[in-house]
Amino acid sequence: MIHSLFLINASGDIFLEKHWKSVVSRSVCDYFFEAQERATEPENVPPVIPTPHHYLISVLRHHIYFVAVIQSEVPPLFVIEFLHRVVDTFQDYFGVCTEAAIKDNVVVVYELLEEMLDNGFPLATESNILKELIKPPTILRTMVNTITGSTNVGEQLPTGQLSVVPWRRTGVKYTNNEAYFDVVEEIDAIIDKSGSTITAEIQGVIDACVKLTGMPDLTLSFMNPRLLDDVSFHPCVRFKRWEAERILSFIPPDGNFRLLSYHVSSQNLVAIPVYVKHNITFREGSSQGRFDLTLGPKQTMGKAVESVLVSSQLPRGVLNANLNPSQGTYTFDPVTKLLTWDVGKINPQKLPSLKGTMSLQAGASKPDENPTINIQFKIQQMAISGLKVNRLDMYGEKYKPFKGIKYMTKAGKFQVRT
Repeated sequence: MIHSLFLINASGDIFLEKHWKSVVSRSVCDYFFEAQERATEPENVPPVIPTPHHYLISVLRHHIYFVAVIQSEVPPLFVIEFLHRVVDTFQDYFGVCTEAAIKDNVVVVYELLEEMLDNGFPLATESNILKELIKPPTILRTMVNTITGSTNVGEQLPTGQLSVVPWRRTGVKYTNNEAYFDVVEEIDAIIDKSGSTITAEIQGVIDACVKLTGMPDLTLSFMNPRLLDDVSFHPCVRFKRWEAERILSFIPPDGNFRLLSYHVSSQNLVAIPVYVKHNITFREGSSQGRFDLTLGPKQTMGKAVESVLVSSQLPRGVLNANLNPSQGTYTFDPVTKLLTWDVGKINPQKLPSLKGTMSLQAGASKPDENPTINIQFKIQQMAISGLKVNRLDMYGEKYKPFKGIKYMTKAGKFQVRT
């Protein structure tokens, strides 16, 4: 299974390594560095890299590469899912998963990795179980451990580890019983210069924060569950009930967890929530180019489009950009040629625009192609796929919990070609 794990920062330095079986030399990462040099973007490094004696399987999260070393053939998605669990666990324990946070809590990191894998095989990956095994670091606990030489490892086996629901500890009690669910959808799209959709798909997740006393049994139903493709569930979900009735039935873990992730790939179901009117022109023999860009909302059901950020990689021949934004601020980096426009919130009554001229190198030929425009945005209280939760019911306990559902749509890789 997994022999070793290397953590590599954005500079290409290995700042942490962990070995479960035999020690694997750091030189195995040279194959990873070669693939990294060939990749145009950091996220374009191949997730699986074969070497003469090993396979390197990696994920990139928070500007850190988590590289697992495998000696025998293993399903790659199995390893990738485990690496994502490692990152999520670090984030849960330390608040953030950064190089500084990992270095500051290096003892806890090694204790967690030791519990999450046993001789290279996944053992405890649930946050609830891990927090009973290894106490999350606090300033007081860190000081006591430094003085006494003790560790964060718990003295007793987690209660949930021995039960039929290992993701939930026993004897949970809360004064306020509440269950919150966040439906978060990320839209990836490529729009051509005429405004037609070349490709569009939605990656969605339902994140939950459940703080309920006892051993509640929840059911969550949707208005339109047939929308969902490629659904991936948390182990607590009863799959046969979903297959038969399209209802989520589960005993939830205590605290924060991801209930399911899903995919919507039918283009007729993917609504594009913003449109772009653009006119970017370069004339042959001229030292100036024209830049004209206008954004507007569409198919947002009256919801506001917020946190809009537009970026575009202009051609190398552009020396400077003299633009006038009707809203927000723009920056142009003359070295990297990156134009960034921080729009903020789109007002449908007065659409934001960015207009002006670009200065080109004298005598330079007309650029071969127009730049592409990348857009980031958020829409609160709306799931762009149209997914809606119908009702949430609880069985097995007598109290009435407080329940809340929140929706959000945001841009993933949203690109407009000009």
